[in-house]
Amino acid sequence: MKLGLVSAILPDYSLDQIFDLCQQENLETVEVMCWPEGKAERRYAGVSHIDVDHLTNEMLLKILTKQQRSGVSISALGYYPNPLDPDLAVRERAIEHLKKLIVAAQSLNIGMVTTFIGRDQWKSYQENLILFEKIWPELIAWAEKHDVKIAIENCPMLFSQDEWPGGKNLATTPAIWQDLFDRIPSPNFGLNFDPSHFIWQQMDYIKPVYDFADKLFHIHFKDIRVNPYQLNQVGTMATPLAYSAPKLPGLGDVDWGRFVAALTDINYEGAATIEIEDKAYEATLQDRLRAIRQSTLYMRGFVGPTS
Repeated sequence: MKLGLVSAILPDYSLDQIFDLCQQENLETVEVMCWPEGKAERRYAGVSHIDVDHLTNEMLLKILTKQQRSGVSISALGYYPNPLDPDLAVRERAIEHLKKLIVAAQSLNIGMVTTFIGRDQWKSYQENLILFEKIWPELIAWAEKHDVKIAIENCPMLFSQDEWPGGKNLATTPAIWQDLFDRIPSPNFGLNFDPSHFIWQQMDYIKPVYDFADKLFHIHFKDIRVNPYQLNQVGTMATPLAYSAPKLPGLGDVDWGRFVAALTDINYEGAATIEIEDKAYEATLQDRLRAIRQSTLYMRGFVGPTS
């Protein structure tokens, strides 16, 4: 298992600086955000450390050389839009940019793109399945053509009023994952599993490790803390951030010993990238760097270095 970092927390860093930081902190890999140009529509979005719209052979060579010299690999190219957005223009832009990421992932010998399935928040689950079957087979076929795996994160994207009532990502539960995999039974179609999203949904985040062992392509190490007092005040029908908050690994409710033990049970040897989304560590760049160091030191208690 390779311990790494999600680059979204460092929008003010260049890719070279991120490689240097990972090398300094003894992290083996980095999930590199590759959003298109333009205004971010939410926190942690819009960050681009590789511009796949203007990726030249010279840039490719520089990135490949930097990986080799630093000893830090790129685990995946990350882009988390809504490919099932009800706005057809937004949907098309997301799909076209995902295709560019897939080509870039092949060119960089990465072989992995991390993203969302998306969802039309105003349609039912069954209606969204129809959309999924209309849009995603072509994307997965494109990934197969370029020998790239697509790892879907299980974040419901149901945190703010503008994301209600249905949320903006379909792939949120084991039952839904199985439904999607049954419809597209491709070895290139799998999961980027983040256990924290199961905490506030009051779901078992250990059993899916075993049940979907062959579909775990990528892992996110992010924690979350549910506030019992607030939960009792607002209930589970409230927006999740009304009773829970993302935290650094070790500061929330995920039992990391049990989770990593499950990953070792299935011999998971892929990337596990630390995702920083803790508001208590965001005031300054130094706070964010401290969050990366603190999280790395904590997770090293469970994931030893590969060399």
